[in-house]
Amino acid sequence: MSDAEPSRGEDSVPTGGSAAAKPHSRGDHTGAAAADSAALDLAPIAGVEGVVVLPGSKSISNRTLLLAALASGSTRLFGLLDADDTAHMLNALRTLGVLVERTPDAATVLGTGAQFPVRAASLFLGNAGTAVRPLTAALAVQGGDYALAGVPRMHERPIGDLVDALRLLGCDIRYTRNDGYPPLAIGSTGGRAGGRIPIRGDVSSQFLSALLMALPIAQGARDAATTVTLTTPLISRPYVEITTRLMRRFGVAVQTPDPVRFVVPATSGYRSPGDLHVEGDASAASYFLAAGVIGGGPVRVTGVGRDSIQGDVAFAEVLARQGADIRYGPDWIEARRGRPLAGGTIDCIEIPDAAMTLAIVALFATAPTRLANIGSWRVKETDRIAAMATELGKLGATLKAGNDWLEVAPLATFRNAAIDTYDDHRMAMCFALAALGGTGITINDPGCVRKTFPGYFDALAAVVRHG
Repeated sequence: MSDAEPSRGEDSVPTGGSAAAKPHSRGDHTGAAAADSAALDLAPIAGVEGVVVLPGSKSISNRTLLLAALASGSTRLFGLLDADDTAHMLNALRTLGVLVERTPDAATVLGTGAQFPVRAASLFLGNAGTAVRPLTAALAVQGGDYALAGVPRMHERPIGDLVDALRLLGCDIRYTRNDGYPPLAIGSTGGRAGGRIPIRGDVSSQFLSALLMALPIAQGARDAATTVTLTTPLISRPYVEITTRLMRRFGVAVQTPDPVRFVVPATSGYRSPGDLHVEGDASAASYFLAAGVIGGGPVRVTGVGRDSIQGDVAFAEVLARQGADIRYGPDWIEARRGRPLAGGTIDCIEIPDAAMTLAIVALFATAPTRLANIGSWRVKETDRIAAMATELGKLGATLKAGNDWLEVAPLATFRNAAIDTYDDHRMAMCFALAALGGTGITINDPGCVRKTFPGYFDALAAVVRHG
């Protein structure tokens, strides 16, 4: 099902920093050119200090693009992420007849008022979960003749819980290959708002987010509220809170009378807020904050701060509890070395993406670190638990892995290693920090960072120094 076989029960893996100030690839390129090469050699890092301007949040960018497309009126989006995942959403919206104009400063989306003009289309969405899941829901409740597909890994990432919920609304959705997974075909029936819809929350929070965003454009939504009820515990709740906050900005206030119920009220649909500024990506901030703590710092990231709506800003709080010196402003966070890092058990259920960075931080702690409640890693861009265990082992780490947890012991001596990235942007970005361990490493397929942060290695090079 993925590039690396998942663990069964508990496996023990025996013992088998950021990029250099000028990262270079095989072929002696630097910066952006390096990210286009087959492999990128990173020299050992002696220290880290500087300021990083973060790219726009992927989660906010793709949600706001879809909401703006479904709204009445024109919306200007500032700070929109320019990367593969947003490109897939933009290409899909344009294929569906949505007018989007890009300038260096903003994207202007002319809303359709809840009905995509093009009623028959085939959409290729790469490996962008934040495009596949919401578009599936929106197109299904509208109805039409649509086909949605992606890269082979996307066809291994589950979508059955969302499809089951949409079918309860009356939507016509068919699996064209394997039940429970894309690719999908959507028919003309559409979906009707009203009543109670159960949905699981323990596989991906994107299913709930997609359903909530689609309900205001369902048939009968003007006259009927719909209650969505969780049947299992919800992982990554902060991502759903991003969804409901953005829906409110577009005029639809989802009510949450208790932790398991989400009520989408009767509504005349989404209305443009006019201008909307996209925050910097809090998941991307994790790499630089961790680098500041491990490499001395200070490192300041701008674009997110104490006022952020993103749950991954909690990564900074985790670092602080581990012993780091963390400081905040309204739209910035700064990290530097503090006390020795503590290790211990960290519940990552609300920060699954940023938790990958903690697996690297764990190598620099004073005691083993267990990352708990990371089962969603198994259905991400790759099986991240298996991939992380394999690549940490190459560095010489001792670790244990279970179905939904990973335990990493401190590492005294790092091995020079070639890190496979599994076409997973976060594998490339977090393992670049291993160069803080006193030895060079190689990142294979560094270009996979184009998914969410094309300029990552340039940004990293700007804040590191050699010994």
